[in-house]
Amino acid sequence: MSKNYVIGYPRIGEKRELKKVLEDYWAKKVDFSEVEYVAENLRKRHWTYQKEAKIEYIASNDFSLYDNMLDTTILLGAIPQRFKDLKDQELYFAMARGNQDCVAMEMTKWFNTNYHYIVPEISKDTTFKLNSKKVIKEYKEAQELGINTKINLIGAITYLGLSKSIDNSDVFVHISSVVKVYKELLEEISKLNENIVVQFDEPLFVKDLEPKVLSLLKSVYDELSNVSPNIRIVVTTYFEHSNEATKILVNTPIWAVGLDFIHGSKNCDSLDLIKNSNKVLIAGVIDGRNIWKSNFEDKLNLLNEISKVISKENIIVGTSCSLLHVPFTLSYEEKLDGEIKSWLAFASEKLKELNLVSKQFFEVKLSLENIADIEKNKKDNNQRKVSTKIHNQKIQEEIRSLKQFERADKFQDRIKVQREFFKYDYLTTTTIGSFPQTPEIRENRKNYKANTISKEQYEAEIKKYIDYCVAFQEEIGLDILVHGEPERNDMVEYFGELMDGFVFTQNAWVQSYGSRCVKPPLIYGDVNRENPMTVEWIKYAQSKTSKVMKGMLTGPVTIINWSFVRDDLPRSEVAKQIAHGICKEVDDLQNAGIKMIQVDEAAFKEGYPLRVENIKAYENWAVDNFRLSVSSAKADTQIHTHMCYSEFNDIIKTIEAMDADVISIETARSGNRLLKIFKEVAYKQEIGPGIYDIHSPRVPSVEEMVNQIKALIEVLPKEQLWINPDCGLKTRKWPEVKESLKNMVEAVKIVKNI
Repeated sequence: MSKNYVIGYPRIGEKRELKKVLEDYWAKKVDFSEVEYVAENLRKRHWTYQKEAKIEYIASNDFSLYDNMLDTTILLGAIPQRFKDLKDQELYFAMARGNQDCVAMEMTKWFNTNYHYIVPEISKDTTFKLNSKKVIKEYKEAQELGINTKINLIGAITYLGLSKSIDNSDVFVHISSVVKVYKELLEEISKLNENIVVQFDEPLFVKDLEPKVLSLLKSVYDELSNVSPNIRIVVTTYFEHSNEATKILVNTPIWAVGLDFIHGSKNCDSLDLIKNSNKVLIAGVIDGRNIWKSNFEDKLNLLNEISKVISKENIIVGTSCSLLHVPFTLSYEEKLDGEIKSWLAFASEKLKELNLVSKQFFEVKLSLENIADIEKNKKDNNQRKVSTKIHNQKIQEEIRSLKQFERADKFQDRIKVQREFFKYDYLTTTTIGSFPQTPEIRENRKNYKANTISKEQYEAEIKKYIDYCVAFQEEIGLDILVHGEPERNDMVEYFGELMDGFVFTQNAWVQSYGSRCVKPPLIYGDVNRENPMTVEWIKYAQSKTSKVMKGMLTGPVTIINWSFVRDDLPRSEVAKQIAHGICKEVDDLQNAGIKMIQVDEAAFKEGYPLRVENIKAYENWAVDNFRLSVSSAKADTQIHTHMCYSEFNDIIKTIEAMDADVISIETARSGNRLLKIFKEVAYKQEIGPGIYDIHSPRVPSVEEMVNQIKALIEVLPKEQLWINPDCGLKTRKWPEVKESLKNMVEAVKIVKNI
């Protein structure tokens, strides 16, 4: 029998059905019953797909209306005090998105992915109480389809380890309380069936854990494993190796460990321990993080090496992590270049790969169709290696010939020139770059791509929107303006479409958070920027105002971290090609009179390795490539950058090394604790801490913003501070944007007059 296992599955829907119904509900266009109807149908459809693909271990409770960590907070009853008066969906979405009375919970990156989770808030007074409704309901739904699922849960140690202590108390003092709730849940689960697998996701185990945290593992999984004899517990990790944790887990009564052999090759060091413990190994060999077609020969070679240590009877072939991180299916990619498409596998195709690899590994008799699919896999992989689409000799030579890798002038000299040139004083107001992408803007872009309107009609609408954005910013008195980015579908996709080496899909959407989806570019070959990408639009916007117009670019590290990247070249080399292209764009912008340029590195922290031993190498190439991207900037060209969701304490020196003149950061949900590190290290460059949260529809009052600005000034000198929202405004509605920005500008006026 072929044994295979899917860690988790995408939930947004192959046509983003969940996104659409959620946004209709939030806009009060449909009742919550419609959300429940769509969600239930998606779950049933996804389980059926996996069953038809001959997947043995299929998950329930991997589905979420917003986020699995948020679901776990509801499951454990760990509701922050400010939400205590809310119930059901009102409570759930207020925690995720905020409302007029309650600030949303903080959101941050899920390890080194582009998925975001809602950060639990824990204090010494937090209490825990089981709410098992969702877990039980979804298991029974699958049962009705004749599918006995494994049940996915976030592990207790990962849940607490990723939580935020709101009173500086130790979150792990609650470990026994959380385990108690999980034991109650397992008691309920044990009544659902005679034999149930429960998967505890513990990705925290792949990080460098303190001995104090490691010491919790044995007691936690001893307790949980002994709740009921009809429950088999799997502890799964992913994104790196977890050797320290595995060494402990093999001495607990759990049934199986799930390890990532794609991004955690050092997991091979734990094979002897697993063998000696007679534990089952779920070997994650199908890549859940990237979209390139598996090479079956490589996968089988890896599995055969594993089976030299662990007997096949104790191996299950699995995905490296949840397939949440890849698009749903290639089925709707009708316009994708046929050759490139043949190199790809999305989530539904990975199910087929998993089935075929496990069949070959376990020597199950293959059908004629199976044999044909295996032969095609070999042919496609061989053809990719020799394809002429991949290599560009011209750009390779340009990269080899590069001589300048950083700006010629030091910050302390540049800033004097820039302050004189731009004539700004302190608490300068601006935005991060984008304004709302209205239905009309999206329709205009869609019609242009479909060739139903002319280029002239398309550009006229874009200019009309830029005019509107400029006029609005001037009307409310913003100091530094932006053009609003109406021509851009996405901050990475836009640039990728204008450079060689990228290819784009029609429907390869991946969930970022809640209903927010992104369609990452595919970097398949050498990257080259032949012509200017932004100059004409920024020049047009500048012609409409006498104020400074900020040029907006996306940095090389973010483009890498928000793309599916070719796996036949080091990421550092791919980033260098992109940085070279951005450098050309910076030069063209400044030569066109655009002297303030923002090179966003929103995903800089996201790409950090999870293990300390690998961080230095990443920082070196990431910083080098950012500096290369702005190396053409003259002294009077001010370079801004923007970073999202970053804990800066551990990377502040790296941020300094990037040498941007101004950095804007997200601090609205986390208060000034992120800002204090800049003071502690005597950070010299200028900073724009976000003073309000754009991920919530909530509009902060003038008084609230005044207090926030005063709090900022208590940490850093006002001369060092810029005032801005905490991120781009693309996903917000105009009424919220207008009121919030008016309040922001008014708040600055009040503070300046105090």
